Amino acid sequence: MYTLNCKGRLLVIDKPLVMGIINTTPDSFYEGSRFMGESRVLNQAEQMLKAGADILDIGGQSTRPNSSAISAEEELQRVTGAIESLHYNFPEAVISIDTYYARVAAEAVAAGASIINDISAALVDPAILSTAGALKVPYVCSHIKGTPATMQQHATYENVTREVLDFFIQKIADCHQAGITDIIIDPGFGFAKTPAHNFTLLKELATLKMPGKPILVGLSRKSTVYKTLGITAAEALNGTTVLNTIALLNGANIIRVHDVKEAKETITLVCGL
Repeated sequence: MYTLNCKGRLLVIDKPLVMGIINTTPDSFYEGSRFMGESRVLNQAEQMLKAGADILDIGGQSTRPNSSAISAEEELQRVTGAIESLHYNFPEAVISIDTYYARVAAEAVAAGASIINDISAALVDPAILSTAGALKVPYVCSHIKGTPATMQQHATYENVTREVLDFFIQKIADCHQAGITDIIIDPGFGFAKTPAHNFTLLKELATLKMPGKPILVGLSRKSTVYKTLGITAAEALNGTTVLNTIALLNGANIIRVHDVKEAKETITLVCGL
């Protein structure tokens, strides 16, 4: 069992949790995750919470392969109002900010977020570690090489699982040094990894339990699913459920998804085994 101190609210991980994805972007890889405008964000959040989402993950910048970065200022315009509105309308909801900018993380936490989800592991903006440490909020540290614009050029490994584990051992030490107490690790499926790397990591996910931190897995509708099956992201729910099931059986503690109802059902059935 793990616990996360989310600005004074204790989030207990005694069974796997579901993190629902809400993107305030016009260009995320999956069209069904794009929610521009306050009413659409609130409607989607309400549906996710009713379906059992434990965390709402708000992102204002696409991190799909080959995507170009937007500025912190533009990202703030996309997420701050949405988070304020979510926090006002759903005060009990645990909100995560999906960003790699320290400034966006700080302002999002001030607006109502209580978890920082950084896909860059502070490689883009090193100040995000000291920011998370000062704010005393949980920090999701993801494995990546390069940036979303360049990461697929760096998808080379001698042993992907061992190298990801070594990466986290060092990054966890960096997080502790920055004053971060609650650390969640994310293997970064699809970030500087081929489908073969992703499948290897998924099969060997239990190895990443060694540092003793909760593991977050984000496989929802990604290209490893739809390219392997020769379908589209819109058709990838069944494949996502299969990979989430494997992840849960191999030790995942949080699954980050577009489809909350199906993820909760998967957890219920896996935990019943």
